Amino acid sequence: MRAITVRDRKAGTDGLRLEDLPRPHAAENDVVLRVHAAGFTRGELDWPATWTDRAGRDRTPSVPGHEVSGVVTELGYGTTGLTVGQRVFGPTDWTRDGSLAEYVAVEARNLAPLPADIDHTTAAALPISGLTAWQGLFDHARLTAGQTVLIHGAAGGVGSIAVQLAHEAGARVVGTGRGADRDTALELGAHAFLDLETQRLEDAGQVDAVLDVIGGDVLDRSAALVRPGGTLVSIAQPPTVRPDDARAVFFVVEPDRARLADLAQRLRDGRLRVRVGSVRPLDEAPDAFSTRQRVPGRTIIRVAED
Repeated sequence: MRAITVRDRKAGTDGLRLEDLPRPHAAENDVVLRVHAAGFTRGELDWPATWTDRAGRDRTPSVPGHEVSGVVTELGYGTTGLTVGQRVFGPTDWTRDGSLAEYVAVEARNLAPLPADIDHTTAAALPISGLTAWQGLFDHARLTAGQTVLIHGAAGGVGSIAVQLAHEAGARVVGTGRGADRDTALELGAHAFLDLETQRLEDAGQVDAVLDVIGGDVLDRSAALVRPGGTLVSIAQPPTVRPDDARAVFFVVEPDRARLADLAQRLRDGRLRVRVGSVRPLDEAPDAFSTRQRVPGRTIIRVAED
């Protein structure tokens, strides 16, 4: 099969190559997918799991990409709940080869059935962003109707979904980002927007929850905005400045088949939109990783036609 690989940690995105690899086989409780579309995170090459397995052993050449939509071609021993020929989507395992390949082996529990009226390109943009937004808002921040939530990067992959989910839940949503993102954030359901390049973060006022995707100084300054009893949640880094009389949480997204199915239903109902900005073929994935040009919405790699 064809796959994007990386072998040298020091080379960064310049080390990404399209090459031929053996097809994966399904281990116990695995499935093998024919990949139709794949999503990736540009920071993946900095993740330790890209370079080592769960036991800390070198696993290069590694295949990046950890969001997938495709069709089941093989079931491992003991795999239940999915069938050969079924359309599915979900996150792939962090410490195994990912989705920027024609085939990928994934734990079956990571995947949810993909309805026929959702295309693979849209589905590949949903798993990590959608699950991260849900888990950050509701599992960790425990957001409820009537509360106020500050969502950093409100027009980004995670932020844009979080804005929609929080708005639907009845929360007051304050989004942040660049000035060019204002209209998008407000259209998605934010009640107010702060341009972090021209406005003071402190102008957001007191909030019940913060969902941070940026880290650094923005995360540190956000701590002072959280009301007593509230929650500061970050996916960028563990908070070093903790809010007074409030919780501070850093988390890594977890697979959740039932929640993926719920998010897919929201897509079908029109209650949720996924912003796909660019779709590129597999052989252009190295360039998509390294480009500095800002593209509104997610960049998705199309591996096979629907």
